[in-house]
Amino acid sequence: MSGTVRPLEQADIAAFAQPQDAHESRRRALAERLRDQPVLALGLVFVLLYLITGSQDTAMFSAEGVRSLLLLAAPLGIFAAAQTICMLTGGIDLSITMTANLAAYVCANQAGAGQLQALTLAFGVGILVGVVNGIGVGVFKVNALIMTLGLSSVLLGITVVGMKSGGFLAGSKTVIPVVAYLGGGSLIGPIPASALVWVPLSVILIWGLRQTGLGRCIYAVGDNPVACRLGGVRVWMVLIVVYAIAGVLAVFGGLLFSGISSSLGPDQTNGYLLPAIAAVVIGGTSIMGGIGGYAGTVMGTLILTLLNRLLLTLDTSEGMRQIIYGVIVLTLAWAYVRISGQRSQ
Repeated sequence: MSGTVRPLEQADIAAFAQPQDAHESRRRALAERLRDQPVLALGLVFVLLYLITGSQDTAMFSAEGVRSLLLLAAPLGIFAAAQTICMLTGGIDLSITMTANLAAYVCANQAGAGQLQALTLAFGVGILVGVVNGIGVGVFKVNALIMTLGLSSVLLGITVVGMKSGGFLAGSKTVIPVVAYLGGGSLIGPIPASALVWVPLSVILIWGLRQTGLGRCIYAVGDNPVACRLGGVRVWMVLIVVYAIAGVLAVFGGLLFSGISSSLGPDQTNGYLLPAIAAVVIGGTSIMGGIGGYAGTVMGTLILTLLNRLLLTLDTSEGMRQIIYGVIVLTLAWAYVRISGQRSQ
């Protein structure tokens, strides 16, 4: 019969499904590329934000504008480095800023004994704090958030008590010359002296996480700690090393900030804690561990520093800056997770 409708054949179904399959395949390819190379998408966001900021503040297109951006980004980038390696293991370190503050005080207090001794003692503080955190998290199985938050409170108390008259931190409060130069000096053109610290650390972290046995163990512990234990990996040792490295990085960040501000305070770097975590998340590192890397964190750091500069340029109030800052950070994090397909579960 001429009016009979023929059954839907297999070829028709395949022709109908092909465009949808192609679209889904492209979406998955994009998601995989963003997971593996978040720097690509973040680079576009950075360029766009830079142009917007430059349209409001033309100084951003000058050498001095570039220098100020890099100068302010360096401490945040180093604090975010500490959070990156901790979060790759599925943990976090909420004590980094208090470690930085105490180490900066110790360094300044020992200025009269020579720069080498001052720096040695400062980094000794970072290593000691990191090892304590690592033992708590790795050996005694204390939740990383609770362990590092509690130790942060202890460090604040130690700093305040030490500052009192007759305390072990009483006396000299001089920022030693090498710290003053690295924190606030210039290297060449728009490049600040802090690049001598941040750039080598970035290269070491990016290479180390990808190419070394420790780097592979960090990813493995974050992905599946039980399988690591069954495979013979001493997870507790990896965690101790990770938190010790985080402590050292915290000291670098604290000293650079002291060099920038040429001053000290028991809470001077506390404002970096949440932005450091945000930079890591925006950079594509999963808070559940096992996914991410420091290259994305670097871009997240630059984006947040530029965002803060834009809000200051627009002369918004402190409260409004916090609201806008938080909304944009959440939007960027959501957009990355949505596009890349990452989930907390």
